[in-house]
Amino acid sequence: MLRNAFTNPPRLPLIAPSILSADFGRLEEDCRGVLEGGADLLHIDVMDGHFVPNLTMGPAIVSSLRRALPKAFLDVHVMVTDPQQYVRPFADAGANHLTFHIEPALDRRAGAGLSPLSQGYDPVRLAEEVRKSGMTAGLALNPGTPASTVLDVVAEFDLVLVMSVNPGFSGQAFIPEVLHKTRAIRARLRPNQRLQMDGGIGPDNAPAVREAGCDVLVAASAVFGVPAAERASVILEIRS
Repeated sequence: MLRNAFTNPPRLPLIAPSILSADFGRLEEDCRGVLEGGADLLHIDVMDGHFVPNLTMGPAIVSSLRRALPKAFLDVHVMVTDPQQYVRPFADAGANHLTFHIEPALDRRAGAGLSPLSQGYDPVRLAEEVRKSGMTAGLALNPGTPASTVLDVVAEFDLVLVMSVNPGFSGQAFIPEVLHKTRAIRARLRPNQRLQMDGGIGPDNAPAVREAGCDVLVAASAVFGVPAAERASVILEIRS
């Protein structure tokens, strides 16, 4: 059975290159290269064109990666209005972990009107559904979402993801103001829970991200935006 990188990490911090910045014409080669170059897992950003203003990949990409890289830990981050409909498809495709966002659930919790595309959901119950499907469960929040919106439920998740850019596109500038949120969230987490940050992370700001309590660092353009021969050294810099 594949070791779970989040609940049973081989080392900390974990480095998770986001394939959003990989060359999709050479996806297997790019992904294999970063794993051989020291990355701990692959981060897969899924966008629905509704919750965020972009469309990206779906379960078929995960299925292809699972066939090509059977030992890779696949960390799926769904930036979608209705994450419930994707739990089983990603589990069946071979994903090891699924993170969904708190923001679409806030409308339901507040009793506000929902978008026609949103069914609303209870994040804790959805986390249980994710685990029943065989994956671990994560909860994400955007830069503008206060940490207080998740503090009462973080105990129910294997990972909490703090976005350090507004989700939708790779290559954005890191928002340093989010670091105060990671410190607040880290204080509520158990040792076996991971705190992930995603967006604009590279060697220059990685030390501040690690100091703020993050032990899973997602990097997209910082890794895949350099020549393949230089990626291992970038991964090492982000880690240390």
